[in-house]
Amino acid sequence: MDDPSLWPAELDALRAAPGQHRLVLENKRVRVLDTRIAPGERTPVHTHQWCAAHHVISWSAFVRRDDKGVVLLDTRTAGVAAAPGAVLWGEALGPHTLENVGNEPLHILSVEIKPSE
Repeated sequence: MDDPSLWPAELDALRAAPGQHRLVLENKRVRVLDTRIAPGERTPVHTHQWCAAHHVISWSAFVRRDDKGVVLLDTRTAGVAAAPGAVLWGEALGPHTLENVGNEPLHILSVEIKPSE
């Protein structure tokens, strides 16, 4: 399912992975999530239905897998890293898990942009 509006509501990050995602602010234009994934921790399958600006608080290597366990991104082999304070852009993400395979906490503050009404 490539259309985020077709992803099941129960897979929304706040519902499906509340242990790692905390709501900071929400209004009709944005939703701000505080995401924290400890070293060795893996999130349950969840989605992010809107694109977002991600502010890196702390970085760690991670592996993102789809809902069937297929690796979508391994930051170690892809050469992806970000320093604390960096801001990254991300598209909406379909059903996936994220595993922190590094030694540091992964802490990201995401400003999800909702579609205009």
